Amino acid sequence: MTQSSRDRLEQALNRISDPKGEGARACLTIYADAARKAADAADARTKSGTPLGPLDGAIVTVKDLFDIKGEVTRAGSRVLPTRSKPAVADAAIVTRLREAGAVIVAKTNMTEFAYSGLGANPHFGTPGNPADRKRVPGGSSSGAAVAVADGMCEIGIGSDTGGSTRIPAAFCGVTGFKPTVKRVPRTGAFPLSFTLDSVGPIARSVADCANADAVMAGETPSPLATVDLKGVRAGFAQGYVIEGLDETVGKAFPQALAKLAPHWKGSDIRLDALDIMHAANARGGIAPPEAYAIHRELLAEAGEGVDPNVRARLLRSANVSAADYILAMRDRERGIAQMDTVFDKVDVLVMPTTPIVAPTMDEVSTAEGFTAKNTLALRNTAIWNFFDVCAISLPMRFGNALPCGLMLVGRHGEDRKLLAIAAAVERQLGV
Repeated sequence: MTQSSRDRLEQALNRISDPKGEGARACLTIYADAARKAADAADARTKSGTPLGPLDGAIVTVKDLFDIKGEVTRAGSRVLPTRSKPAVADAAIVTRLREAGAVIVAKTNMTEFAYSGLGANPHFGTPGNPADRKRVPGGSSSGAAVAVADGMCEIGIGSDTGGSTRIPAAFCGVTGFKPTVKRVPRTGAFPLSFTLDSVGPIARSVADCANADAVMAGETPSPLATVDLKGVRAGFAQGYVIEGLDETVGKAFPQALAKLAPHWKGSDIRLDALDIMHAANARGGIAPPEAYAIHRELLAEAGEGVDPNVRARLLRSANVSAADYILAMRDRERGIAQMDTVFDKVDVLVMPTTPIVAPTMDEVSTAEGFTAKNTLALRNTAIWNFFDVCAISLPMRFGNALPCGLMLVGRHGEDRKLLAIAAAVERQLGV
């Protein structure tokens, strides 16, 4: 017999409150009483035969940058709340999740202002990676991935500006989805980049990600189409995205491809549009100057209270000119158009989510170590925010090795198609 929502909620709350676990670092605000009422209401609907859909009674967390009515939004910061007022309404995606019957149990920890791919947070503590507590969880949606992997929730809602759902999913051995930007409203989500921010789920399965994505996109959730991989054209991305892989990823990636090889048609693909992205980034990029614009006043007035690694990244964009920013945005328009032609040839692009497994906390304890590992963590994922496509990370874990991710990338706006392909790949990988 399927467990009730209330029973699953109590198990999640027990995991959160376990003093031997990561709950205190993964979950910054707990909504135990409200969650119990929501779970009981979901169970009553199920008993009466009137459930609201597949998310009715699901145990969900939301990242610390989403507004909850009556609360000050922290975005992983101790400084920001001192300069902000309580939210007057829930974030749009929170409203949609509640309307679908989701049981919101907690707000999860994150990199301050969502500005790194490692998940470190000196203010509230860094949640230990479920595979090895001495390693970082990945970020910026660190608490979301740890909460899912550790059973504190079933679905964690995060944001992704350069990889912030996919990197922690890869590092923690779960699934993370980044939709096409326009798909999910960002109203009530504290921004990092007005252009590149997207809102996506982390879960244990593609199906759970797809249901959460549908609800947040304002759609009625429905089962994903069944895909026969034999009809899928896979494009194996060439170039630096498959170079410099560490030992674990270097073994897992070809093993995953070998398992999939009998089931689909594949070809090697050069990504010439990456040259356009590199030109834009050489001008100063898009997310960095937008992030600096958002935080410029805070840095001037209370910058000493910001995570030093985040502060340093923000300040590096202080002198990007308006002209260079505008040209970078124009570069992006050209790049999006050119990358779109790749999907005339393939249905999905395939590569490792990250070239490395989760670094140890000691490895990122210095500014130099942090910068080096953060650059590697973001290397493959940030590409796809620039080109405004959809992408998903599926877990690759063979034997006792540390987890890493297989990234599938789909065409702009073809999110459901990508999710259906990902579900078929998930079945073949046995994850």
